[in-house]
Amino acid sequence: MSEQDEYIELITLIRAGHEEAYGELYEKTVTRIYQTVRFLIKDKSDAEDVVQEIYIQAYRSLARYDAERAFRPWLMGVTMRQVQSYRRKRLMQFRFSKRIEKSDVGMEYDFSTDLVNKLANRPLLEQVHRLPYKLQQLVTLHYLNEYTQEEIAGILEIPLGTVKSRIHAALAKLRQKEKMNPRLRGKVEDLHETR
Repeated sequence: MSEQDEYIELITLIRAGHEEAYGELYEKTVTRIYQTVRFLIKDKSDAEDVVQEIYIQAYRSLARYDAERAFRPWLMGVTMRQVQSYRRKRLMQFRFSKRIEKSDVGMEYDFSTDLVNKLANRPLLEQVHRLPYKLQQLVTLHYLNEYTQEEIAGILEIPLGTVKSRIHAALAKLRQKEKMNPRLRGKVEDLHETR
Protein backbone atom coordinates (compact mmCIF):
# COMPACT_ATOMS: atom_id res chain seq x y z
CA MET A 1 0.00 0.00 0.00
CA SER A 2 1.42 3.39 -0.98
CA GLU A 3 1.81 6.26 1.48
CA GLN A 4 -1.00 8.15 -0.31
CA ASP A 5 -3.28 5.10 -0.03
CA GLU A 6 -2.55 4.91 3.72
CA TYR A 7 -3.51 8.58 4.08
CA ILE A 8 -6.75 8.06 2.13
CA GLU A 9 -7.63 5.05 4.28
CA LEU A 10 -7.04 7.07 7.47
CA ILE A 11 -9.06 10.01 6.12
CA THR A 12 -11.94 7.68 5.29
CA LEU A 13 -11.86 6.34 8.86
CA ILE A 14 -11.68 9.87 10.29
CA ARG A 15 -14.69 10.94 8.23
CA ALA A 16 -16.53 7.87 9.58
CA GLY A 17 -15.86 9.08 13.14
CA HIS A 18 -12.85 6.96 14.18
CA GLU A 19 -10.92 9.31 16.45
CA GLU A 20 -7.94 6.93 16.71
CA ALA A 21 -7.38 7.31 12.97
CA TYR A 22 -6.77 11.04 13.38
CA GLY A 23 -4.16 10.30 16.04
CA GLU A 24 -2.44 7.95 13.63
CA LEU A 25 -2.56 10.53 10.82
CA TYR A 26 -1.09 13.08 13.21
CA GLU A 27 1.74 10.74 14.21
CA LYS A 28 2.58 10.00 10.56
CA THR A 29 2.82 13.68 9.61
CA VAL A 30 3.70 15.80 12.64
CA THR A 31 7.49 15.48 12.48
CA ARG A 32 7.79 17.01 9.01
CA ILE A 33 5.17 19.66 9.75
CA TYR A 34 6.85 20.64 13.02
CA GLN A 35 10.28 20.83 11.35
CA THR A 36 8.92 23.12 8.67
CA VAL A 37 7.06 25.39 11.10
CA ARG A 38 10.02 25.48 13.47
CA PHE A 39 12.28 26.52 10.63
CA LEU A 40 9.97 29.41 9.70
CA ILE A 41 9.02 30.49 13.25
CA LYS A 42 11.90 31.09 15.62
CA ASP A 43 9.99 31.04 18.90
CA LYS A 44 9.52 27.42 20.01
CA SER A 45 6.27 27.94 21.91
CA ASP A 46 4.77 29.95 19.04
CA ALA A 47 5.80 27.19 16.63
CA GLU A 48 4.09 24.59 18.83
CA ASP A 49 0.93 26.73 18.93
CA VAL A 50 0.95 27.06 15.13
CA VAL A 51 1.37 23.28 14.72
CA GLN A 52 -1.64 22.80 16.98
CA GLU A 53 -3.64 25.26 14.85
CA ILE A 54 -2.54 23.44 11.68
CA TYR A 55 -3.95 20.16 12.91
CA ILE A 56 -7.17 21.78 14.11
CA GLN A 57 -7.61 23.41 10.70
CA ALA A 58 -6.67 20.19 8.89
CA TYR A 59 -9.24 18.26 10.90
CA ARG A 60 -11.93 20.79 10.04
CA SER A 61 -10.94 20.72 6.37
CA LEU A 62 -10.81 16.93 5.94
CA ALA A 63 -14.49 16.83 5.02
CA ARG A 64 -13.64 18.94 1.95
CA TYR A 65 -10.37 17.16 1.12
CA ASP A 66 -10.32 15.86 -2.47
CA ALA A 67 -8.78 12.38 -2.52
CA GLU A 68 -7.53 13.05 -6.07
CA ARG A 69 -4.97 15.48 -4.62
CA ALA A 70 -1.81 14.21 -2.96
CA PHE A 71 -2.29 14.49 0.80
CA ARG A 72 1.18 15.61 1.90
CA PRO A 73 1.23 18.72 -0.36
CA TRP A 74 -2.37 19.47 0.72
CA LEU A 75 -1.34 19.35 4.38
CA MET A 76 1.73 21.49 3.63
CA GLY A 77 -0.63 24.03 2.04
CA VAL A 78 -2.64 24.13 5.29
CA THR A 79 0.68 24.56 7.11
CA MET A 80 1.84 27.48 4.98
CA ARG A 81 -1.51 29.26 5.35
CA GLN A 82 -1.37 28.89 9.15
CA VAL A 83 2.23 30.17 9.26
CA GLN A 84 1.14 33.15 7.15
CA SER A 85 -1.80 33.75 9.47
CA TYR A 86 0.57 33.68 12.45
CA ARG A 87 2.84 36.21 10.74
CA ARG A 88 -0.12 38.56 10.08
CA LYS A 89 -1.24 38.31 13.71
CA ARG A 90 2.27 39.07 14.93
CA LEU A 91 2.50 42.08 12.64
CA MET A 92 -0.82 43.41 13.94
CA GLN A 93 0.30 42.91 17.53
CA PHE A 94 3.48 44.76 16.72
CA ARG A 95 1.59 47.67 15.20
CA PHE A 96 -0.85 47.89 18.09
CA SER A 97 1.76 47.77 20.77
CA LYS A 98 4.17 50.10 18.91
CA ARG A 99 6.99 48.18 20.52
CA ILE A 100 10.05 47.17 18.61
CA GLU A 101 11.06 43.70 19.58
CA LYS A 102 14.66 43.08 18.71
CA SER A 103 16.16 39.76 19.49
CA ASP A 104 19.54 38.39 18.57
CA VAL A 105 18.64 35.08 20.09
CA GLY A 106 19.49 32.40 17.56
CA MET A 107 17.12 29.74 16.49
CA GLU A 108 17.15 26.70 18.70
CA TYR A 109 18.28 23.77 16.62
CA ASP A 110 16.01 21.14 18.07
CA PHE A 111 14.93 19.60 14.81
CA SER A 112 16.49 16.55 13.28
CA THR A 113 20.13 16.46 12.27
CA ASP A 114 19.31 15.42 8.72
CA LEU A 115 17.44 18.70 8.23
CA VAL A 116 20.52 20.69 9.22
CA ASN A 117 22.74 18.46 7.10
CA LYS A 118 20.63 19.21 4.05
CA LEU A 119 21.61 22.84 4.37
CA ALA A 120 25.25 21.84 4.99
CA ASN A 121 26.16 24.13 7.91
CA ARG A 122 25.01 26.76 10.39
CA PRO A 123 26.43 29.80 8.59
CA LEU A 124 24.34 28.92 5.55
CA LEU A 125 21.31 28.21 7.73
CA GLU A 126 21.73 31.65 9.30
CA GLN A 127 21.89 33.23 5.84
CA VAL A 128 18.66 31.46 4.84
CA HIS A 129 16.99 32.95 7.93
CA ARG A 130 18.04 36.41 6.78
CA LEU A 131 16.26 36.03 3.44
CA PRO A 132 12.89 37.74 3.00
CA TYR A 133 10.07 35.48 4.21
CA LYS A 134 8.76 34.65 0.73
CA LEU A 135 12.20 33.40 -0.32
CA GLN A 136 12.75 31.61 2.98
CA GLN A 137 9.44 29.83 2.45
CA LEU A 138 10.54 28.57 -0.97
CA VAL A 139 13.93 27.37 0.29
CA THR A 140 12.18 25.54 3.14
CA LEU A 141 9.73 23.77 0.86
CA HIS A 142 12.13 23.00 -2.00
CA TYR A 143 15.40 22.15 -0.29
CA LEU A 144 14.35 21.00 3.16
CA ASN A 145 11.08 19.26 2.34
CA GLU A 146 12.09 18.30 -1.21
CA TYR A 147 8.85 19.37 -2.86
CA THR A 148 9.00 19.89 -6.63
CA GLN A 149 8.46 23.35 -8.02
CA GLU A 150 5.05 22.25 -9.32
CA GLU A 151 4.04 20.99 -5.86
CA ILE A 152 5.20 24.25 -4.28
CA ALA A 153 3.08 26.22 -6.74
CA GLY A 154 0.07 24.17 -5.58
CA ILE A 155 0.93 24.45 -1.89
CA LEU A 156 1.37 28.22 -1.99
CA GLU A 157 -1.30 28.74 -4.66
CA ILE A 158 1.04 30.83 -6.83
CA PRO A 159 2.08 30.43 -10.48
CA LEU A 160 4.92 28.03 -11.32
CA GLY A 161 6.88 30.92 -12.87
CA THR A 162 6.74 32.78 -9.55
CA VAL A 163 8.10 29.72 -7.75
CA LYS A 164 10.97 29.47 -10.22
CA SER A 165 11.82 33.16 -10.02
CA ARG A 166 11.74 33.16 -6.21
CA ILE A 167 14.01 30.11 -6.02
CA HIS A 168 16.37 31.83 -8.44
CA ALA A 169 16.25 35.02 -6.36
CA ALA A 170 16.92 33.10 -3.12
CA LEU A 171 19.93 31.34 -4.61
CA ALA A 172 21.22 34.63 -6.06
CA LYS A 173 20.97 36.31 -2.63
CA LEU A 174 22.73 33.37 -0.98
CA ARG A 175 25.47 33.47 -3.62
CA GLN A 176 25.86 37.21 -3.03
CA LYS A 177 26.21 36.65 0.71
CA GLU A 178 28.62 33.80 0.00
CA LYS A 179 30.98 36.25 -1.70
CA MET A 180 30.92 38.40 1.41
CA ASN A 181 31.35 35.44 3.79
CA PRO A 182 34.16 33.02 2.90
CA ARG A 183 32.83 30.43 5.38
CA LEU A 184 29.91 29.82 3.01
CA ARG A 185 32.09 29.32 -0.06
CA GLY A 186 30.88 26.30 -1.98
CA LYS A 187 27.90 25.64 0.27
CA VAL A 188 25.38 27.57 -1.80
CA GLU A 189 26.44 25.72 -4.91
CA ASP A 190 25.74 22.45 -3.05
CA LEU A 191 22.05 23.39 -3.11
CA HIS A 192 21.05 21.89 -6.41
CA GLU A 193 17.82 22.56 -8.18
CA THR A 194 15.69 19.69 -9.45
CA ARG A 195 13.19 20.61 -12.12
